[in-house]
Amino acid sequence: MCGRYFVDDEMWREIKKICKQIDDSKLKVTRGDVRPTDMAVVLMGMKEVRTEQMQWGFTQQYQEGLLINARAETVLSKPSFRDSMRHCRCVIPAAGFYEWNKAKEQVSFRMPQSKILYMAGIWQPTAKEKQFTILTTSPNDSVSPVHDRMPLVLTSEEIIPWIQSFDAAEKLLTKTPPFLEHKQEYEQLSLFII
Repeated sequence: MCGRYFVDDEMWREIKKICKQIDDSKLKVTRGDVRPTDMAVVLMGMKEVRTEQMQWGFTQQYQEGLLINARAETVLSKPSFRDSMRHCRCVIPAAGFYEWNKAKEQVSFRMPQSKILYMAGIWQPTAKEKQFTILTTSPNDSVSPVHDRMPLVLTSEEIIPWIQSFDAAEKLLTKTPPFLEHKQEYEQLSLFII
């Protein structure tokens, strides 16, 4: 599962290199920690990659709650996600994401030697704004000690195939994400003197 990720200034500088037409002063998106329901930047586009702002989480007409993640293994069979997977794919750029271990300690994950981590996503139009959700998959060895799910992380070379080609995207659903660096944000302190 991915329930929070973060963006920073270095990530924005890299996004501006990819999307030359970006005017981030017009984007009303969250900086720092991004949480479900926040407006965030996503990458999309059939002719060239461009940025767009969307709300994190799918709402459903006949279902309560927010769908913030979709399982890569079942995204094509679930009615809530099937059409979006076929026609509305996007990539969510981040500096990294957070997970919490069994002791409820926060651990951050980043791409080694990269300022951006790209997460596969899908989106849907609504009457108010577009909404996106992040695809998750089984964790690789860098995430499995902390959590039993992780985002479907793409390399920079996989961005355009993911967005523009259903056949390529379908194959990417089964990939093993790249190894990630992790850092525990804090150590739990004991209030007891032994």
